[in-house]
Amino acid sequence: MLITPLKTRIFKEKENLLQFIGDHINRLKDGSIVVVTSKIVALAEGRTVSLDGVEKGELIKKESQFALPGRYGWATYREGVLAMSAGIDESNVEGKYVLLPKDSFRSARIIRDYLRERYKVKKVGVIITDSRNSPLRAGAVGVAIGYAGFRGLKKYAGTPDIFGRKFKFQRVNVADSLAVAAVLTMGEGRERQPVAIIEKAPVDFCETVKKKELLIRPKDDIYLPFLSRLLKRKI
Repeated sequence: MLITPLKTRIFKEKENLLQFIGDHINRLKDGSIVVVTSKIVALAEGRTVSLDGVEKGELIKKESQFALPGRYGWATYREGVLAMSAGIDESNVEGKYVLLPKDSFRSARIIRDYLRERYKVKKVGVIITDSRNSPLRAGAVGVAIGYAGFRGLKKYAGTPDIFGRKFKFQRVNVADSLAVAAVLTMGEGRERQPVAIIEKAPVDFCETVKKKELLIRPKDDIYLPFLSRLLKRKI
């Protein structure tokens, strides 16, 4: 698998996102996956709020289905995903909060349609990425908040392992795995690499994706009973 981050000029709010992507991708091979950071998708949509226009805590609660203030910020739940501060970001933008895109799956589909037409490719995927902190792990990693053109979940259940025993539950989160690798190469600071191209990725391309295939209800999460008890201990 080969990941190539693309150095770009600074993206401006409400700029044409498709034109911007086209300006920086000279050639696209069939079977590629284009990764786009959610920040420029949100900026293209005008999803910003002035720092002086609202109190951040109120904005976080407005952008979340559930928000809980903590020692290091707000832990939030939004559309099946846990995140800090509902994904609201202040970095690499001047004087404004940048919210998450309105519908990242729809944005991914639009970008995919554009890429297929412009570069005359049949098999192409798109991932909209953000960064997340995982429970009990230091440092942020990439995550796919929207994608199009490939299956985000690979299932091994019913298939044999190397000794012939059949898997019962094993699944691989393809979309987030690709996002982690891409965001690592794109960077989180001054790199100015909001777009990347992944080639030779082990994915199954498809026409439509299941938007909720990666989601687990909180009551079904395998770690929920453990974490609820862990919080009661002095560790």
